[in-house]
Amino acid sequence: MGVLLLFNGGFMLLSSFVSILTKDGQTLPLSLASLLTLLVGIILMLISRNHQKQLNKRDGYLVVSLGWLLMTISGMLPYLFTGVFQDVSSAFFETMSGYTTTGSSVLADIEVVPKGVLFWRSTTHWIGGMGIIVLAIAILPLLGIGGMQLFTAEAPGPSSDKLHPRITDTAKRLWFIYVGFTLVETVLLWFAGMSLFDAINHAMSTVSTGGFSTKNTSVAFWNNQPLIQYIITFFMFVAGMNFVLSYFALTGQIKKIFKDEEFRFFSRMIFFSVLIVAVVLYTTVDLSASTSFNHPQVLGEVESAIRHALFQIVAVVTTTGFVTADFTAWTPVLTVLFFALMFMGGSAGSTSGGIKGVRHYLMIKSGFLEFNRALHPNAVLQIRYNKAVVQDNVIQNIYGFFILYMLSFIIGTLGFSVLGLDFVSSIGVAASSLGNVGPALGDFGPAFSFNGLSMAGKWWASFLMLLGRLELFTVLILFTPFFWKRI
Repeated sequence: MGVLLLFNGGFMLLSSFVSILTKDGQTLPLSLASLLTLLVGIILMLISRNHQKQLNKRDGYLVVSLGWLLMTISGMLPYLFTGVFQDVSSAFFETMSGYTTTGSSVLADIEVVPKGVLFWRSTTHWIGGMGIIVLAIAILPLLGIGGMQLFTAEAPGPSSDKLHPRITDTAKRLWFIYVGFTLVETVLLWFAGMSLFDAINHAMSTVSTGGFSTKNTSVAFWNNQPLIQYIITFFMFVAGMNFVLSYFALTGQIKKIFKDEEFRFFSRMIFFSVLIVAVVLYTTVDLSASTSFNHPQVLGEVESAIRHALFQIVAVVTTTGFVTADFTAWTPVLTVLFFALMFMGGSAGSTSGGIKGVRHYLMIKSGFLEFNRALHPNAVLQIRYNKAVVQDNVIQNIYGFFILYMLSFIIGTLGFSVLGLDFVSSIGVAASSLGNVGPALGDFGPAFSFNGLSMAGKWWASFLMLLGRLELFTVLILFTPFFWKRI
């Protein structure tokens, strides 16, 4: 926990340097927030330096869940010290949305926020993108603490791919790729016409599949610069892939990418969704007549329809949450499609939220297998994934996760309904928060902020964000009596 706070405080200090460079007048409060966080981190490390440095699985779940809460509590200090938020509930919501890479914001006017604070806001995405705990895995062994238990709690999905036998080396390789993608996208966006400050912030938000922008209209601000939107689309897609596949691509093992069944499923889902949306946009929607965003048709109607379809589909599927248009204002059919895609999620082993493509893929394969068993009850049939047999306990885990996810969505929706939201807004905010998507439906669609949520609504949404980011089990297991029972 102390190590995590040191990371947090260090990045806050970096934000204070940005404040100095941009002369936004918020250097002192940002520095104070950093020093306070660093001080608490040092104290935690000192008082626990002689304790047993061995983590079991139960400890891993506790450290991950409590670590995220502690990071969020300390991470909201820059908002409170600079006066960007006057109330704790809004500051907590914005910070949780940042670390969980949800991208929902309660800021009414983003462009008046000091640049040092905007940089910190994007940094929370960047830290949370690969997981605060995965970052700490590379450091904890120096203290004599093994990191495998933490990695399991942080990434409890069905994928067990490792780049290297040692978990520490895996974390380091993932972070080298993560930092590399961020730097490359920053340079490309800068050359494409963004300011350096905007390029850095949007690169951090893209690679983390977060969605915080420095502009009130998000990436729609650059609707007259298609190249910027295509660059962001490409990196959203890459960030939504399994990072192990990115490692294969960078080491020249391209064939392994196209052999991966989840990648093929993920790519086909995006391709056919884009095809449907582009056709509907071209034939029925006048993009230039939108009342929420400006849609200049720079390269013609066909290109505009394809670009907006591609951008919005990739943004929602990868749970990035950037917008170039208010997709809820297009047609009711497309609104339903985008709502369904909020449950999709990117690939396992990516920075995306949601259910994840591999779970959907294996559930579909399992469904077809049951059809086959009904016709051939005596046949020995097995589910295969990437040519390997999938064990029954993995399928049971996936079904259990899916049922728990849908129950969480229903309970989340009921919670927002009790708090006064209408039906469309309730299901939209619940799906968006649990899936870490960003934009929702109804009163909280792409054209609006989440500022209209009540204080209780912000806390409820924050809980759903954390629940979804840690893939349900890590958080919910803490509420079970047998977790606390000494064996």
